[in-house]
Amino acid sequence: MSNNRDNINWETEEDDDDDFTPSFESDTDLVRKLRKDLKQAQKRNRELEGSLGELSKAQRERIIKDAFASKGVNPKIASFVPQDIDASEEAVSQWLDNYADVFGIKLEEKQAVSQEDIQSMQRMNNALTGAEAPAASDDLANRIANAQSEDEVLSILSGQ
Repeated sequence: MSNNRDNINWETEEDDDDDFTPSFESDTDLVRKLRKDLKQAQKRNRELEGSLGELSKAQRERIIKDAFASKGVNPKIASFVPQDIDASEEAVSQWLDNYADVFGIKLEEKQAVSQEDIQSMQRMNNALTGAEAPAASDDLANRIANAQSEDEVLSILSGQ
């Protein structure tokens, strides 16, 4: 009597028939069912890993292209961003700042607030600092909410 376990080739290729399951004389129905379930779970796991890889790649490309677009840079340069660069807006922007001269790109400098704008903001702030808030009794909605009768509501609405 030969031992079937010695004749099984454990190194299977991805191209092999997925329906093939080695069986042993001592296997019970439970063992066969568990092997079948394991094989299905492994197949599903490979599919999910492939989907995750594709989605991660697409998300990385989208983040990089958006970062380039926000800086006004041609998105074709995104193909030159190394894979080890973190796929975040900040990391891509920093990489682009470091290598902009290599691609002949002149990045727009952030414009400082002009002195005239600062003075205008200070004038607005000074004007609002001394202003008083309207009294609660003058607030139309508050007066209507506190009205005791229909005649009082009508007088408020007529402006008396």
